[in-house]
Parts: sequence; structure tokens; C-alpha cells
Amino acid sequence: MSSALAKPQMRGLLRGYGAAAFYKFGVAERRKKAYADFYRNYDSMKDFEEMRKAGIFQSAK
Repeated sequence: MSSALAKPQMRGLLRGYGAAAFYKFGVAERRKKAYADFYRNYDSMKDFEEMRKAGIFQSAK
């Protein structure tokens, strides 16, 4: 008993790769850069103190 291999996808292959490349460079890389820029100057203790003063946390005084 021999099993036949599935035929490879040939139609729309280049379009699929183009869409993946667009997503990587158009969306993912910009998103990674935005996160890197945000966390480069982010001070978590300053943010915590602002939230504490605003009354967001009930257990921290």
C-alpha cells in the first residue's frame, strides 16, 4: 500500500511570501521599535508612585 504525497501549493505562493514580508517589515518591526523606544526611558518606580498617589492600589500606602 503506497500513500501519495500531497501536491505542493503553486498558485499564490509569491503573493503569500509578499504578504508575510510586508507584515514583518511593515508591522512587526515597527512594533518592536516602538516597544524598545518606550522601555528605553521607562521608570517603573516613577510610574508606581504616580499610580499610588492616584489611589489605584488599595494595599500600598
